[in-house]
Amino acid sequence: MENASKALLMAAGVLMGLLIISLAVYLYTNLGLTANETLQKISESETRQFNNQFTVYENKNDITIYDVVSVANIATDNNKYYDFAKKTLTSSEPTDYYVAVILEGNQIEYGTEKKALEIQNEYNGLVEGQISGINSTNPELPTYTCQTFISLKTQRVYKVVFTKKT
Repeated sequence: MENASKALLMAAGVLMGLLIISLAVYLYTNLGLTANETLQKISESETRQFNNQFTVYENKNDITIYDVVSVANIATDNNKYYDFAKKTLTSSEPTDYYVAVILEGNQIEYGTEKKALEIQNEYNGLVEGQISGINSTNPELPTYTCQTFISLKTQRVYKVVFTKKT
């Protein structure tokens, strides 16, 4: 009788151990999935916020050179953050996070190859060129339309094209 009660106690101990191990595996799996889902949602939110910096201009009718320069500065900051030098656009969609800004067929963003003062001078030249075009027959700054392109691979904006409105 004493052996039978010890056997029952050992069986109960083994069952309790299996139950605890099963519970630990279940919790580890669920918490791991929850953490992955949370990280994915954070990543999607960051991508959406990044893209919104550029896509906000798509439906605007009063985009001026100041807005274009602002977008180019954001793109340049992004390119410097990822340590990209200025890239020439190719016809294929990029697989990295480089952002190009096109103003009437010319790329106006930069990367690591120019210093901040040089870039500022370039952008000041763009603004001054448009301001000098203001006269009595043309009393306002030109306005632009904007089109953004989002990569299917990275889900991020990789090109912003500004075209002068006619």
